[in-house]
Amino acid sequence: MTFAPETSPTQNLQQLYEATAWIYAMLQACLEPETTEPIPETPPICPSLKQLSRLFGLSAFEEKVILLCAALDLEPACAQLFARLAGNPQQPYPTIGLALSLFPDATWTLLDSQRPLLHWQLLTLEAQPNPTQARIALDPRILNYLLGVSGLDNQLKGWITPMLSAAALHLPPSQAEIVTQVARTWKGGEFLALQLCGFEQPMKIAIAQAIAQQLGFGLYQLQAGILPTNPHDNYSLKQRWLREAMLSRGVLFIAQARGASPQAEREQALAAWLNDLEIPLILSTSSRQSLPGRASLTYELSSLPHAEKRTLWGQYLGDRATELNGQLESIVAQFNLNSHTIRSVCASMQDVNPADMPDRLWDSCRTQARPQLEHLAQRIPCTATWDELILPQREKEMLRTIARQVKQRAKVYETWGFASKSARGLGISALFAGPSGTGKTMAAEVLAQEFKLDLYRIDLSAVSSKYIGETEKNLRQIFDAAESGGAVLLFDEADALFGKRTQVKNSHDRHANLEVSYLLQRMEAYQGLAILTTNLKDSLDQAFIRRLRFILNFPYPEKASRSEIWARIFPSQTPTEGLDYELLGQLDMAGGNIRAIALNSAFIAADAGEPVMMKHILTAAKSEGIKVGRSLSREETQYWLD
Repeated sequence: MTFAPETSPTQNLQQLYEATAWIYAMLQACLEPETTEPIPETPPICPSLKQLSRLFGLSAFEEKVILLCAALDLEPACAQLFARLAGNPQQPYPTIGLALSLFPDATWTLLDSQRPLLHWQLLTLEAQPNPTQARIALDPRILNYLLGVSGLDNQLKGWITPMLSAAALHLPPSQAEIVTQVARTWKGGEFLALQLCGFEQPMKIAIAQAIAQQLGFGLYQLQAGILPTNPHDNYSLKQRWLREAMLSRGVLFIAQARGASPQAEREQALAAWLNDLEIPLILSTSSRQSLPGRASLTYELSSLPHAEKRTLWGQYLGDRATELNGQLESIVAQFNLNSHTIRSVCASMQDVNPADMPDRLWDSCRTQARPQLEHLAQRIPCTATWDELILPQREKEMLRTIARQVKQRAKVYETWGFASKSARGLGISALFAGPSGTGKTMAAEVLAQEFKLDLYRIDLSAVSSKYIGETEKNLRQIFDAAESGGAVLLFDEADALFGKRTQVKNSHDRHANLEVSYLLQRMEAYQGLAILTTNLKDSLDQAFIRRLRFILNFPYPEKASRSEIWARIFPSQTPTEGLDYELLGQLDMAGGNIRAIALNSAFIAADAGEPVMMKHILTAAKSEGIKVGRSLSREETQYWLD
């Protein structure tokens, strides 16, 4: 709490005690009117009381009632006077009747619930059949305010928490401009609600902190998910915060849980706050919210522009940027980190050996940017290498072309200016089509391993929803998180979600087409690598295929390819004996089946205490044949055991 420059906290406290001494004198005058000296008609001026009066519009009489209640806490001798005036030693406290009789300017508006004392809960009023006998007391937060003691209202603790301000905030220009615009609007007294949309919560918090610092406001946070759904409780909590915001010049930062789908009751509870809360308020949400009852400023917070990211990296790395051997541009292009994260990553590199700097910095960025998609996607550890991937030369060369494009994105998009032409079509997307077990997922692993990025396989059952709009919401969450995390997305069996658009016969068909259209738009705008796999290429929508940059057909492996797969399928540590890879290549199985057979044969051999031999593979192959619904032919296993 601050006072006028000419008044110190000590002076305020002294004047407050002088004002309560005036109350004591008034009480004595009521008891002994003949013996007391004349008392001034108005109490001494107390700065904190005058501030309180200006904030809530108190009348002179209401100011005196505040002092009357404060006297009970600050002047112990007043309790005895209260009891004597009431004629009851069990009533050592002020009442409505006493306030009405003590002050000449008293009015019955003291009982008006729309007047400030009761509307803002500055006083508590005891329920009594006879209103004049009702006890009145000062709310503890108001007493603290009069005393100049700062601190959040105890009734708000557990609901609203103070947010500590950063010592020094260095926002990128695009975010600093938001702060300037909002501060300019709020300084004019027009407290439009501020919406910050997107998934970068640290970025939003930094903007909120900068606004609060620039305006000299306190910053507080409320989680929307814990708002009471009972209208009465919700209103009481809101009124408590309104009062606190006026007392402490507070800005409320309301945070919605990422990806949350609140129930209707919670949506209504939040709407009651947003539409009627005519004080500084910042709403953090993943997508734009409709606020029909209140004007608002809305900003979509996407990733930082490339130039700003490059500047931040150079600023925080300093001289160590030269140790990256020209790889900084690749890091800037790959990872969409906020300024706070960039600063933290750079600080962690201070003691790193220069020779290890490029790899350590890349790994740190990947860890920091790793998206939280566990409920919608599975992160796949990538260990496969180019040597393990058995494909025809044409398909393998196309995979290397994909790798080259991902690695050279920074040069082509930024240095050569393609990104300035259009933000659409910058994503690198590929369709891997072919039967099960032909290496589609392994190829995705190889690419992710090549880029040193995380690979996420999308759980289509978690993404798809029968509720209108939920599928699009899940898709948006996946793409937005992947944009910031630099992840490779693998939509397995994509035909289940991205199939041909149907003719519109009912609302479900129309909604299904909207899902496909939304996906097409995100695929065009996604600035990462998205890999789609399908067993049924012909089932995909042609409009979807046109937006894919690469289409690779994974053929069923021929005998020579199968022999090569067998030659590389066993780890070097696995003991083997007498394996004939030419004969094993006769087995008409795809690579995925071959891997299963090799693993099962290793278990059979281990249990027998022997190295892996042809007989073990034969046993495992027969079991795999039963699993896929066919028996092995004589030609496939001929001469295996000779």
